[in-house]
Amino acid sequence: MPKPGFDTGLPARRAALEMLRSTLMDKRLLSHQPAPGGLDPEDAARARRLALTLLRHLGRLDNVLRPHLQKRPTLAVQSLLRLGAAELLVDGSEPHGVIASLVEIAKRGARTTRAAGLVNAVLRKVDADDRGRWAALPPQPLPVWLRKPLHKAYGVDAVAAIEAAHERGAALDLTPKAGGVIAGGVPLPTGSVRFSQAQVTAIPGYAEGDWWVQDTAAALPARLLGDLVGLRVLDLCAAPGGKTLQLAAAGADVTALDLSETRLERVTENLARTGLVARLVVADALTYAADPFDAILLDAPCSATGTIRRHPDLPFVKTAGEVESLTRLQMQMLDHARTLLKPGGRLVFCTCSLLPNEGENQVKAALKRHDDLSVLPIDPTQLGGNPHWASPEGGLRLRPDFWPELGGMDGFYMALLKRG
Repeated sequence: MPKPGFDTGLPARRAALEMLRSTLMDKRLLSHQPAPGGLDPEDAARARRLALTLLRHLGRLDNVLRPHLQKRPTLAVQSLLRLGAAELLVDGSEPHGVIASLVEIAKRGARTTRAAGLVNAVLRKVDADDRGRWAALPPQPLPVWLRKPLHKAYGVDAVAAIEAAHERGAALDLTPKAGGVIAGGVPLPTGSVRFSQAQVTAIPGYAEGDWWVQDTAAALPARLLGDLVGLRVLDLCAAPGGKTLQLAAAGADVTALDLSETRLERVTENLARTGLVARLVVADALTYAADPFDAILLDAPCSATGTIRRHPDLPFVKTAGEVESLTRLQMQMLDHARTLLKPGGRLVFCTCSLLPNEGENQVKAALKRHDDLSVLPIDPTQLGGNPHWASPEGGLRLRPDFWPELGGMDGFYMALLKRG
């Protein structure tokens, strides 16, 4: 029998440590890692939450641990210490159970058994000495490959605010059908409804299909297209389908295209739950051919750096080289989308990226390549936003540090283009 006060959450902690190892060593996103085997749903959820907490606060955790270590330990030992510090300082968990559990894991591990005493001693010091200075430590810094261009684009203070927003994490945002009311949530000025914490399926209206999960920033691009009743609209790179649902709910005849049949299955499920209709096509956005559309929404593949507050593993996996290849792909997709658009038609280009090369600069370059494309300037106040969201070329630049009093938003760029 475990001793009184002993936390028996060993399986969840082991799974969280393996997730951390796979992210840092194998460079695998959490979403691409297999679900931990042999865990009940509660332990699986706890493991994922612990892994996200570790990655969200990794820099601060290392700053706390460093004075207590004479030399840098192996990754396996360091991960145990990071997890213990996270549970003590971030979660405020009961110290005895946390420390005893992690010492037990250390004893059972071939690479950590000799460090069990170190784990015990260091975590006791963290519990006794570091609670006061934890709050004064700076948040997890962005990697240099990302920090440098963001400093250039937005300035040092803005990047510090973005990093702080990443550490705070993200709430749950829902998009209601036709501006409906969702009980228990906080309405946002842009029309989304926000929940601080909630089990999705327990929110009123889930079974009835009255809403879908979608960050407030991601809900804006579809609205840029205006009145869509009866128009043929193409949603390129449609999965997981939030924008497809918006377009269908707006009365459009929607074709939702994605390269992945598996990802489109989720769109099918959401369409069925909400009672909305769209034509689903599995195809390559670079080669797809069809009669010209009245409007197109291109949510292009990108670095997803605007979603770090939701996915703190991204900075540890993505690289500058990957961003370069993505910007070339975005350019090619934008050029091909233009050929699928009727003269006079509207095209929204958007990415969930903080990088201007995946946003503003893409649009500027497209205007130089195509004389028949122009930007239709957006007034963010008409969307419920703030004037400073407007970017010089006529698009919208959203950042995680915007709306701090409301809980922030994902980073996003969007522009509305017209052909001819």
